Amino acid sequence: MFTGIIESQGIVREIEWQDSNIELTIESTLTKTLKIDQSLAHNGVCLTVTKIDLDKQTYSTVAIKETLEKSNIKDLNINDAVNLERCIKAEARMDGHFVQGHVDTVAQLIDVKNQNGSWDLSFKIKDQMPHLIVEKGSICINGISLTVVDEHPDHLSVSIIPYTYEHTNLSKLVINDWVNIEYDILGKYLQKHFKYLKN
Repeated sequence: MFTGIIESQGIVREIEWQDSNIELTIESTLTKTLKIDQSLAHNGVCLTVTKIDLDKQTYSTVAIKETLEKSNIKDLNINDAVNLERCIKAEARMDGHFVQGHVDTVAQLIDVKNQNGSWDLSFKIKDQMPHLIVEKGSICINGISLTVVDEHPDHLSVSIIPYTYEHTNLSKLVINDWVNIEYDILGKYLQKHFKYLKN
């Protein structure tokens, strides 16, 4: 479980295809705090640490076919920046919202507006579920807990404060880039509940 508050950005150093899976080797200042079998969110995708190299400050993780089909992990290239967050501690404050690290779909950046101190980013979601998007509600984009500013039939927009823009990979996005989307888990449980009641 995560909060959507990004701790650090890792840099992709190696990418190796293993049949239908991808092994990523990532350099990060968090490496010295990690252990094998630990969960770590990468652009919002929960992946398991499989190897650690403290000399190079790198660790490795594997993304399987299901993850690659649902996320932008397959689009990563060498030297790309990845948003990283370790799982929450029981005694920690909840600064964002409950994020599982289970990406639902991807979205494409269609517009960026510089608001002279903040940025408005608009995304077109590949498999949009309008009933799971609430204006002024929470949504997770590339692992970042954000608030939906505007909801439209074919896209949504979020506002980014300078700190988030500068300390995540949102600042590196260009038009048509893909990001990971995780809908709020509370909305997904409500959807399941009402679907069950109708049956």
